[in-house]
Amino acid sequence: MPKRNYIFLILGLVFASCDSDSKLESEIAKIETNFIIERFDTASLKATPKDLPQLKDAYPFLFSKYTPDSIWVNKLNDTLQNEILQEVNKAFKDFKDIKEEMVSMYQHIKYYDKVFSVPRVITLTNNVQYRDKIIVTDSITLIALDNYLGENHTFYVNGNIPSYLAKNFKKEQIVVDLAEGYAKKYAFQTNRKSLLDEMIYFGKLLYFKDIMIPFKTNAEKIGYSEVQIKWAEANESPIWSYFIEKELLYSSDNKLPNRFIADAPFSKFYLEFDNESPGRLGQYIGWQIVKAYAENTGKDVMTIMQTEPEEIFIKSKFKPKK
Repeated sequence: MPKRNYIFLILGLVFASCDSDSKLESEIAKIETNFIIERFDTASLKATPKDLPQLKDAYPFLFSKYTPDSIWVNKLNDTLQNEILQEVNKAFKDFKDIKEEMVSMYQHIKYYDKVFSVPRVITLTNNVQYRDKIIVTDSITLIALDNYLGENHTFYVNGNIPSYLAKNFKKEQIVVDLAEGYAKKYAFQTNRKSLLDEMIYFGKLLYFKDIMIPFKTNAEKIGYSEVQIKWAEANESPIWSYFIEKELLYSSDNKLPNRFIADAPFSKFYLEFDNESPGRLGQYIGWQIVKAYAENTGKDVMTIMQTEPEEIFIKSKFKPKK
């Protein structure tokens, strides 16, 4: 085939793909998704002790029957709690943009899971317990807004929260964290023993975000800066070569997840470039493997979330970018 004709063929396929994606997104955007964001945090800020029975009636699942009312009254009057609520109220007076992103995410989930029902969505505070900033169940979604005040907020600086974590404590990450919460509900695999198991598990979560929140950048989906995502993309080949040469993929060494999967300021290859690297590069490579599997097999996202890692790895025929 003449080179010129080959180029036209490639361009034609690209445009056809873009047109198909555009039609799909238009179809998804028509899905009815009605919900309100219930501001328990705002209600708590305005509440007095006499309002406690009303709050308990509206949000019974937030009040343990084993906790006496006196504890809740003290909390309503607590200076620190009031400061947290005021800071949240200041940062989240307007929820319009965040809700628009949530609507789109829920439309995408409803498109791929026909029986999905949008839950009650409730915002609150949790004393910056950042490991529980999002809680997702079938009927309720809780969002702790004091974990999204901006990376340089005094709560995080004075609370000695590491900067590599705090950099994602911003409102733009709310829908990303929500999508991950749902991804964990859909993801299943029998084993998570080897490094490869872990890589593909987290790769599934990231691929789920590709499908459900396509309006977010790759950097936002994985929680990298633009510099970090570009570093990962530019170094896919040496990272993959390292995993292969060191025979790490099928290793069950319990130190490997801390080196390449867990949140960290950088990944630990024990090489000179470590400090230049972002953390969680095992997740990043797992993401590329799952994407390659999706492209090669044409499987839908819900099937992929349930597929075992060995099948994904073998059928992905993954080759890193050079």
